[in-house]
Amino acid sequence: MALKNIVVVGGGTAGWMTAAALSRLREGHDLNVTLIESEMIGTVGVGEATIPPFVEFQRLLGVEEAEMMAAVQGTFKLGIQFENWGKLGDSYIHPFGNYGYPIGGITFLHIWHHFRQQGDNRPIQAFNIETMAAYFGKFAKTQDMRRDDLPPVNYAYHINATAYAGFLRKFAEKRGVVRQEGKVVDVQQDPESGFVTSVKLESGQTIAGDLFVDCSGFRGLLIEQTLETGYEDWTHWLPCNRAVALPCNRDDGSPPPPFTRATAHSAGWQWQVPLQHRNGNGHVYCDAFMDADEATDILVKNMAGKPTAEPNHLRFVTGRRKKFWNKNVIAIGLAAGFMEPLESTSIHLINTGINKLMALLSMDGVTEAQANTFNRLTVKEYEKIRDFLILHYNATTRDDSEFWNYCRTMSVPDSLTEKVELFKMNGQVFREEDELFTETSWAAVMMGQGIHMRGHNAMAEALDQEKARHELDEIEKSVRFFVQHMPGHGQYLARYCPAPAM
Repeated sequence: MALKNIVVVGGGTAGWMTAAALSRLREGHDLNVTLIESEMIGTVGVGEATIPPFVEFQRLLGVEEAEMMAAVQGTFKLGIQFENWGKLGDSYIHPFGNYGYPIGGITFLHIWHHFRQQGDNRPIQAFNIETMAAYFGKFAKTQDMRRDDLPPVNYAYHINATAYAGFLRKFAEKRGVVRQEGKVVDVQQDPESGFVTSVKLESGQTIAGDLFVDCSGFRGLLIEQTLETGYEDWTHWLPCNRAVALPCNRDDGSPPPPFTRATAHSAGWQWQVPLQHRNGNGHVYCDAFMDADEATDILVKNMAGKPTAEPNHLRFVTGRRKKFWNKNVIAIGLAAGFMEPLESTSIHLINTGINKLMALLSMDGVTEAQANTFNRLTVKEYEKIRDFLILHYNATTRDDSEFWNYCRTMSVPDSLTEKVELFKMNGQVFREEDELFTETSWAAVMMGQGIHMRGHNAMAEALDQEKARHELDEIEKSVRFFVQHMPGHGQYLARYCPAPAM
């Protein structure tokens, strides 16, 4: 059956990102896209940090970057600073770009380690533009410098998620998406196939569709409440199950840093996401080790200014649906699953879910092959991200609380154990099946949290040593030159995408 009507159930970031992408399909196709949302149902709206693929998503939509950034109080993000994870007092940055670049076909990390063993004490961070710019609070794009001998700057955004949903609503409605106000109270299914045929609103209105995208959040109105798809619980490995979110002013008037900060506490961790005129803050924790009042108190005491709203308390179970595409329903965002915002993957998983949907979608209808492919690829993606997040909790020497004792000693997936052991042995990190996180990402977290390479690729010794050392020197010089000539992050924002004060 040909697709004529696609219905998105739920708004927020997931719903409007999906609707905005689907609006592109209306160019050249006889297609209706309807989004149903109720102003009576709040959105989570705490995921304000993104990662670099999100930048490309804006380009695919045709969004003008500076306009979007100004509308959502946006700032630039070069990576994430982690504090107190490996042990109390530790601090490191997981950057978006690579350390150096391959030399003679050998990954830079191995060449750096080889020269490190020969007495070169330069830290690996000196060879990464994103890390050094973040340390000094600077930002620029490579094209701003008008030189072709400088490293690329990999960046993402900090955004006000609620404002971003509003921005995309205007974008999508201009392109023919119809927003329907209302609360879904009933779902009709085909008695033979089980496909969803329509949803009924509280007003009595019925909206029919050929394909439904469930963006209804944790409750999974279609994917779970209607189709009973099932959920795979990952609480054993990712035990945090609560969060409290609270925005605040930056009372000291300091410019926003170009990175997200993740600070570990006694039973979880705190995020700080700098927007142009305020910070987004939250405390993710495990309620088996801490209650809501204590979590809120810790958050308020460690913020950069006075709160500008009431605390928003959230409950979640880390894990994923057993299927993401079931019959003619595709779950996107929190309806699909949730892995806490430690590496800013929540909006990313919305992004990649939409990308796969758009790639697999056929105007001729829904097939089992489409669903199977979508599910297989998404399961792999979730599992790779899951392992990376577990690493942060498990790679620690902290023994100052029962929470950290649990995380340090818990069993972990064999896939993660193998990855860590290979890195310890000779620094190898194999990026499998287009997984999100790069060799640099894994190396940054492992080394930042006390897992070190004992050896390296033996081919590092086979290089022309004089030429290889010269390359190292040139990389460091390029990074140093670029950072010295970058404007401050606040200056860049004021010139490029200033947002009105809230």
